[in-house]
Amino acid sequence: MGSLNKMDVLGLLQEHGAVVDGHFQLASGLHSPVYVQTALVLQYPHVAQRIAKALAVKFPQNIDVVLAPNMGSVALAQEVARAKKCRAIFAERTGGMMALRRDFRIERDERVLIVQDVMTTGRLTAEIVVLVQAYGGKVAGVGAVVDRSVKGLALCVPVRTLISYPLEVYAPEACPQCAHRVPVTDASKNPAVGPLEGE
Repeated sequence: MGSLNKMDVLGLLQEHGAVVDGHFQLASGLHSPVYVQTALVLQYPHVAQRIAKALAVKFPQNIDVVLAPNMGSVALAQEVARAKKCRAIFAERTGGMMALRRDFRIERDERVLIVQDVMTTGRLTAEIVVLVQAYGGKVAGVGAVVDRSVKGLALCVPVRTLISYPLEVYAPEACPQCAHRVPVTDASKNPAVGPLEGE
């Protein structure tokens, strides 16, 4: 199989039912009429490998560690690390803060590539950048399958994504669906929908 272009990636998401319409509360607390569940695509290792290779190509420099900021990005980070021939680790939220557990470490001056499935606000990614820097690591960049931000991402490191899929998000008090009393689906509490996409 050849390399992936933007239409290929969008096609894979749509083919696997990863773009869902409804009324969703995202991890950021914002509401959206659409969410993107990349886990439905990444559950297929041969497809995940293709997506990861396309993402890895966007960062040609040597990488020491690929870091996933959430569980939804672990499989992707593993495959990107395979392509970059380095190790993969993931962060977890502990006591309200993002942290490395399970004896994971980042050594001083190691080049770290942060990889995640979907970016919406960049808030979680910014926390992970700070975490890497606290260990003395160097953030080589942030790679994501989908950038669904509307206003752009205010991050101080290179951000490269496979597709830009800007979608409207609303504060609950400004949400048109809330105004029409459409019930909210909190994906974190609904097993039929699955975990929330990345922030």
